[in-house]
Parts: sequence; structure tokens; C-alpha cells
Amino acid sequence: MSDLFGFEIEHECPDTNARAGRLSTPHGDIATPVYMPVGTSATVKGMLPENVAQAGGQIVLANTYHLYLRPGEDIVRQAGGLHKFMNWPKPILTDSGGYQVFSLAGTNDITDEGVSFKSHIDGSRHFISPEKAMQIQNDLGADIIMAFDECCSYDAGYEYAQHSIQRTHEWLIRCIASHKNDAQALFGIVQGGMHSELRRQSAEQICSHDLPGYAIGGLSVGEPKEAMLEMLACQAPLLPKAKPRYLMGVGALYDLVEAVSLGIDMFDCVMQTRMARTGSAMAGLGRINLKNAAYKRDFAPIADDCSCYVCTNYTKAYLRHLVMGREMLASMLLSYHNIAYTAQYMAKIRKSIIEGGLQSLLARERAKWAELNR
Repeated sequence: MSDLFGFEIEHECPDTNARAGRLSTPHGDIATPVYMPVGTSATVKGMLPENVAQAGGQIVLANTYHLYLRPGEDIVRQAGGLHKFMNWPKPILTDSGGYQVFSLAGTNDITDEGVSFKSHIDGSRHFISPEKAMQIQNDLGADIIMAFDECCSYDAGYEYAQHSIQRTHEWLIRCIASHKNDAQALFGIVQGGMHSELRRQSAEQICSHDLPGYAIGGLSVGEPKEAMLEMLACQAPLLPKAKPRYLMGVGALYDLVEAVSLGIDMFDCVMQTRMARTGSAMAGLGRINLKNAAYKRDFAPIADDCSCYVCTNYTKAYLRHLVMGREMLASMLLSYHNIAYTAQYMAKIRKSIIEGGLQSLLARERAKWAELNR
């Protein structure tokens, strides 16, 4: 690992596999476990960069596929890199575009060389190989970059998933060889679908390379929650203990506390801002839909246990008024709240690890979740 990066485990939970740590990057330290707001196109939707920081954002995620298509990595590089381009002074992580290979399956062609796909913007054809994914991310200049991988569907058969993890490993080898920027930490990604044996094999393959961190991909892609947690439980302990572990695409609060208890340190998800754009706000372990008429005369904050700017200054009645009037401010305020609420939840989990109360917190959250889903 470059001297610019480091990961220190500060506290370990004696009852679970959870740990509280600190990840060092060229643009600052990150207290873990951490939720990373998603800024797909170099912007967290509905949020000024300073608002993201005020809401508790320590690091944001940007998307290689989208930035490659628009405005182009060359423009970002000429602007001085993503940090200057989007005016975000803290750490940034870019994904490799591998998830878009999965989500845009109807318009792509996957071979061992890479992926040919059709642009969702103008229909033009493009090709991304592991080498191209590294070149794009080197030009974007994020602190943490991801290896190019194949994310297969959760219902993929054993034979296809087996070929997929082999391809992902071969692509990682090519990514390592073509990665040219020592100021960026390259994370590998383990895959394997819903097959525990393949997930074990993938972990052995990916972790045979000494990388700054490792991610678990291909979960939370439509499978039942119980299946996701089962696969996570079998795979998380296989990743190196001394390196940060990143579960991709997970952001629901109950999933976060369960995953942290299994040893995961980093998370990202678009649901916080996506929910906001549909008029929903996070509260408890679930959400409230502010379009509901019950909130028309509700002059209480979204959540009594939230100290964010929105809950301190606005009521559900006002927020519902904004939502029903389709005001831009509605999604801005709800995005702020949802990100802040998640950041506060992660801080509560971290504190419970440090103070020895995670097991009690986990028991309470499991009881709440069971009651919520009765």
C-alpha cells in the first residue's frame, strides 16, 4: 500500500466481527464504519458539496461509466481532477463501471476482453476493457478506485457464475498491471452470485493480490434480504482483517447494522437521494411518504431522533407542502435529511463499537425490524 493510504482498526467488538477504524487517504481521514453518499455524475443530487459535508458526508462516490460518457474523463483531468471539478475537498471513490455492465445488460456484449455497450445518452457504441477502466479512473483522480469486474445477476446459475468470477479475477490482474497512479488506492471486488462456494473461491482469488482494500459486489441486486445476509456472512470473514472491507450498493439502515456486525467497514447507496426525489424521508428503520395526507397538519420534524438541519428547522407539514407543490426545495431538504440521518446512524454504530454496546444495539434493531415487518 502507498504511504498515502493506511487503515487502522481502533476498536473491535468482542461479541461480533464489527470494528471501528480509520482509513487515511490523500484528501483526509475517514472514520469507519462509513456510509458514502453517491454523486453519480460528480454531484450528489440536490446537494451543494458543503451541504454534503455538513450532513456528515466524509467521502462521496462517483461513477466511471457516467463520467466517461459525459463530460469525458479528459475534461475532468484538464480541470484538475474530480476534486477540483466538483469542488469537493474530501476523499472520493469511483466505481469501475462494472455495475453498469449488469444494470444495462440489454445493451451490452460481454467478452473476456471487455464490454461493448450502447450509450444511454445518444445510442453510440463504446468499449471498456480493464485497461480502459483504469485509464479513465486514473484521469478522474479519485482517492479510491475499483477494479473492473463482472456483476452477474443473483439468479445466475453455478456454471455462469463460476466463469464470471474467473473473468473478474483475470480482469483484476489486468487492472493491477495497467494502474498508473500511486496516489490512488485500487480495491479488488469479489463476486460469486448466490453460490457460497464460488464466493469463497472468488475471495481466495482476489485476496491473493495485496491490495489496499477489498469490496464485495453482486449483493443487494434483487435477491431476498435473507439471502444477501447469508452470502455476506460466509464471505466477509474471508477478506483480510487488516484491510478495509466495502459492501457495494447497500444503504438501508437495518442492512448497515447487520453488515457492520459481520465486519464490513464501507457502504454506498443511491437510495437516500432517490427516496428524496419521490417525497420519502428516512425515519426509524423505514421511511415515511410525505405525500400522505396524514402529514398535512403534522408540525413535528421528520424524526425525533434526528438533529440534522432539516429536522431542526422544518416540519412534516411544510415538507409535504413542498413535495405536493413539486418544489425543488423538497428534494433538496429531503436529500439532506436522508444523508444526515444515515450518517448519524453510522456514528451511533461506531460509538456502540467503541463503548462495547453493539450487541445490545443489534438486538434492539432486530426487534424493531421484526415488528416493522410483522
